[in-house]
Amino acid sequence: MSESNAPERYVSLAQVAELLDLEVDEVLRLVQEGQLRGARLGSPAQWRVAEASVGAYLDEQREESRRIALWNQSVNASFPELWGGTEGRRPR
Repeated sequence: MSESNAPERYVSLAQVAELLDLEVDEVLRLVQEGQLRGARLGSPAQWRVAEASVGAYLDEQREESRRIALWNQSVNASFPELWGGTEGRRPR
């Protein structure tokens, strides 16, 4: 079976919680908010998370962290850097 035709793998909330260093309830909240893809599977039905969605979630978190860092960098830039002066005053 090729990789594109392989069935999607699902993992338990506890496995995702351990990987992300979260509580199981927090992982369930991420599923319910749509940040992780999950489904109730098995008998009795238990929540499972699509393994691929964990990687996508981590990618999104990294990108958000990168954007926040860039924003903080721009906010914290000193005025002399922005205006080219050494006194920190805005040119008239």
